[in-house]
Amino acid sequence: MIYPNNFEQKIGFDQIRELLKDKCLSPLGKERVNQIAFSSNFQTVEELLNQVTEFVRIIQEEDGFPDQYFFDVRPALNRIRIEGMYLNEEELFDLRRSLETIQNIVKFLQRTDEDEKSPYPNLKKLAGDISIFPNLIIKIDGIINAYGAIKDNASTELAHIRKDLAGTMNSISRTLNSILRNAQSEGYVDKDAAPAMRDGRLVIPVAPGLKRKIKGIVHDESSSGKTVFIEPSEVVEANNRIRELENEERKEIIRILTEFSNIIRPSIPDILQSYEFLADIDYIRAKSRFAIQTDSLKPTMEKESYIDWVMAVHPLLRFSLNKHGKKAIPLDIMLNSKQRILIISGPNAGGKSICLKTVGLLQYMLQCGMLVPMRENSHAGIFNNLFIDIGDEQSIENDLSTYSSHLTNMKEMMKGCDEKSLILIDEFGGGTEPQIGGAIAEAVLKRFNEKRTFGVITTHYQNLKHYAEDHEGIVNGAMLYDRNQMQPLFLLEIGNPGSSFAVEIARKIGLPNEVIADASALVGSDYINADKYLQDIVRDKRYWENKRQNIRQHEKRIEETIANYQAEMEDLQKSRKEILRQAKEEADHILKEANAKIENTIRTIKEVQAEKGKTQQIRKELTDFQHSLDSEQIAKDIDEKIARKMKRLKERQEERINNKSTTSPHISLISVQKQKPLTVGEHVKIKGQTSVGTILELNGENVVVAFGNIKTSTKLSKLVRTTIPIQKEENVKATFVSSQTQDMIYNKKLNFKQDIDVRGMRGDEAIQAVTYFIDDAIQIGIGRVRILHGTGTGILRTLIRQYLQTVSGVSNFADEHAQLGGSGITVVDLI
Repeated sequence: MIYPNNFEQKIGFDQIRELLKDKCLSPLGKERVNQIAFSSNFQTVEELLNQVTEFVRIIQEEDGFPDQYFFDVRPALNRIRIEGMYLNEEELFDLRRSLETIQNIVKFLQRTDEDEKSPYPNLKKLAGDISIFPNLIIKIDGIINAYGAIKDNASTELAHIRKDLAGTMNSISRTLNSILRNAQSEGYVDKDAAPAMRDGRLVIPVAPGLKRKIKGIVHDESSSGKTVFIEPSEVVEANNRIRELENEERKEIIRILTEFSNIIRPSIPDILQSYEFLADIDYIRAKSRFAIQTDSLKPTMEKESYIDWVMAVHPLLRFSLNKHGKKAIPLDIMLNSKQRILIISGPNAGGKSICLKTVGLLQYMLQCGMLVPMRENSHAGIFNNLFIDIGDEQSIENDLSTYSSHLTNMKEMMKGCDEKSLILIDEFGGGTEPQIGGAIAEAVLKRFNEKRTFGVITTHYQNLKHYAEDHEGIVNGAMLYDRNQMQPLFLLEIGNPGSSFAVEIARKIGLPNEVIADASALVGSDYINADKYLQDIVRDKRYWENKRQNIRQHEKRIEETIANYQAEMEDLQKSRKEILRQAKEEADHILKEANAKIENTIRTIKEVQAEKGKTQQIRKELTDFQHSLDSEQIAKDIDEKIARKMKRLKERQEERINNKSTTSPHISLISVQKQKPLTVGEHVKIKGQTSVGTILELNGENVVVAFGNIKTSTKLSKLVRTTIPIQKEENVKATFVSSQTQDMIYNKKLNFKQDIDVRGMRGDEAIQAVTYFIDDAIQIGIGRVRILHGTGTGILRTLIRQYLQTVSGVSNFADEHAQLGGSGITVVDLI
């Protein structure tokens, strides 16, 4: 039950309806907005809210929702239910586009994700039984084109008619132009005159004084009377033929449309049902757009009567304040089984009525299936009945005064309210003598409480504040007021009654002090002091509430910091164990690899008859190093020890590899200490290097060795004998090319392309590119390369060939074969 009949106007929902209509795409959605109805069924409200929530997600997350063509063709479809009636071209065009929109929406909502679940289950359910008509769309496409006009090939007869019509029109146009040219040459018609159309017939504009010069029929005269429009007699019959063909064309089009209307007539009920679905989608879309505009959402819904709203905002108030650059103060309110009725007191213009309207409007919106502007941690219940008494309802016709109208409303509320009702009363008990008005209000409040109804009531009466303090189920609330700034804060605080701040407001307005003093004396110091004490209590409560809130926030931050610290510690422990495990695995891998390489070295040394003591020493070092990796010291100091051990292990690995290379069977190296002493003239190498030199001088442990043209002094212990003779003089330099340089040249050779394209470059750019290209080719030993310069004017070809003549590494250059490019390519042979 909703009471009174103008409930929506009192809470401002009529304005919400208009805003929703503005967001609809068609009359379909606007019709649904007009049909919005309050529901007390929990399942219905839940489903409506879920539909809007899902559509909000579609708007925010999806691109390409098919909402292009929302047309209401239901009146036309209902018209053609009568035999012989037909859809006109425009209606047929709207039907085709809207049917395609319905089809695309149904497919969009019925799609599923990877788990075969719909991302929008409530909207999918709405689209579940809706019929789509792809065959009708195809049939319509055979009748009209993409712009809604009837196609020439819609029927064979229509194609013939239009062909004849076009031919006749062309014939008339040629004849008329010929007559017009002759008339212009004779001076009967202005030079800039052109054929015109009057009553569907082609005519020539002529001055009235010369109209008899042209034989024909006068069809019209200009508004100024200076021009008459004559149809020459030569084209009268042709124009008559055009009229006949146009009538035949129209008859054929009507026949085609009538035939199509006969085809779809049996399907009209299903088509109309599809348009009801389109209306629902338009309506849901409008509610979703409004929800996004107002930052609305679906609170947690409860089946029982319950209100626990956090940061709730009146949407109309927000719109109004936003226009002036202000923000609406949100409302926190709770009504439950222990505090069902809230008595709000406080100063005038402090926000009491706005608070009451906010509760009424948001609860009504919610039970009409609309999302509401509040925080996501809010909870909302369902009420069967909503009552409101606000404003002046005096009526001369019904002989009702202001107070009489309030009493009438109280009577209806007491009659209809129960534990599933929400009553909203503004200025409870007002409109009559305060003492008796307060008493009647208290008695009515008692009945409301006995019926365990829910409600929000605003008042200034002290007896109602005291009643709320003394009775369970009723709680006081205050609209806060800043005594220092002398202005309302528009904040609701539940738990204590509020002061009207009448004395303070009177002082702010500028009422004379003696008047304020007289008024204070009349009510007595006890009343004034009680009001002050009440204000102090409210002020102190605010102060301690803020303190408690700050403490809670600090505690929450501390808890979050501790939780983050503990999580980081756990992550560090896990990371440490993982790093240690990975390091040990890597060490074991490197150790095994090093062990294999060392075994190979030992095998090679044995093959050249090395001492067994040296082999045993290497084995012992390997075993000691393996044991060191398993020591507890690594586990205690992972960051330093593992890094140091790994570095040492890699150095030993490289040393083993170098030693292995020196014992390769391809180069027989013999340790100095294991064979007879070295003598002058023998071929030797320094350990770990590949260059072969000759001993020039021996002086104890010091030796002078010649590597090509370079002499060097070194220790005898660093040399090994080799059987490889010294290379010839011309190859000595190649011996000293570093391995890094060799690798660089090798990679360059692998990546080198034997063709270069310099087309489009300027002369200096092309010469520079060719210079680098030829240098690289000579460096890596390429025998032939190709330069693609194109033919053009031949300037680029000439410059390049002039440069090639100056390069000593070029032995020859010539044009490419004619089939492979001819003079557009220069082939260069290199030495």
